[in-house]
Amino acid sequence: MKAIILENAGGTENLKLTEIEKPSIKQGEVLVEVKSVSINPIDVKTRSGKGAFQKLKYENPLILGWDISGIIVESNSSKFKLDDEVFGMINFPGHGKAYSEFVVASENHLALKPKNINFEEAAATTLAALTALQAIQKAEVKKGQNVLIHAASGGVGHFAVQIAKHLGVSVTGTSSEKNRDFVLNLGADQHIDYKNYDWEKSDEKFDFILDTIGGENIDNSIKVLKENGTIISIPSGLNDDVEEKATSVNAKGFKMLVKSDGKDMEKLAELLEKGVLKPYIYQAFKFEEMAKAHEELEKGRTVGKIVVNL
Repeated sequence: MKAIILENAGGTENLKLTEIEKPSIKQGEVLVEVKSVSINPIDVKTRSGKGAFQKLKYENPLILGWDISGIIVESNSSKFKLDDEVFGMINFPGHGKAYSEFVVASENHLALKPKNINFEEAAATTLAALTALQAIQKAEVKKGQNVLIHAASGGVGHFAVQIAKHLGVSVTGTSSEKNRDFVLNLGADQHIDYKNYDWEKSDEKFDFILDTIGGENIDNSIKVLKENGTIISIPSGLNDDVEEKATSVNAKGFKMLVKSDGKDMEKLAELLEKGVLKPYIYQAFKFEEMAKAHEELEKGRTVGKIVVNL
């Protein structure tokens, strides 16, 4: 089968398209013929030697990626049968091996793909959407609350806005001014241009803040977090002191790492089926163009998601 392996940590020249043996499945697993994969900042970080690289560097071959959609071609599962169309985030934060023509997946990491979305849209609604869902669930966001979503035009952010609105909360999203209309069209009630906003002078306070940036963005967020409110920060390495900073204003702060979860994937499938959730595909690449897809994501200007089709 075709696969893209990471030969060494570093630039995109280390992503090599090659042929390897098709994997075999164990009990409780399925083999998925992959139609689309989605790439995320963790893919780029891991390729460059950060992210999950230390955990995975002894894998041979090391195959990046976690987000897939496709068709089941072998099944040792009571949940899924041959020809089922599925999607999911596979084995995160372990070795997902998504950059492959065929991927082994646990039955507990997948959900059936809704019929009203295509494989590209399904692959896009995996790691980023799960991150948004799991953060909102962890914060126990409730109807009537006031919520702030940072980088609301990005992968995680654009899903978080939609999920939060579905719960009946007031949503403010941050992005650059050029993405203002995109954020408001997602359902956000208000938009903040992060480049031109004085957080010190803001008189708005939020029950829940989703931080997808880290660093000084946490400091800005703390200034607008309600007492007893919650901030969840996603970027590992840039969020180590979020708990301490939240405690200083009598609020709760959490770091969070998304986890593969078939039950949560089923929740996303239901939201997709109902039309509540709609992924935005910024750009689609061919499998042979994986390096270009990584380079595009590294520019940091992605609106929504980047997908790669096999």
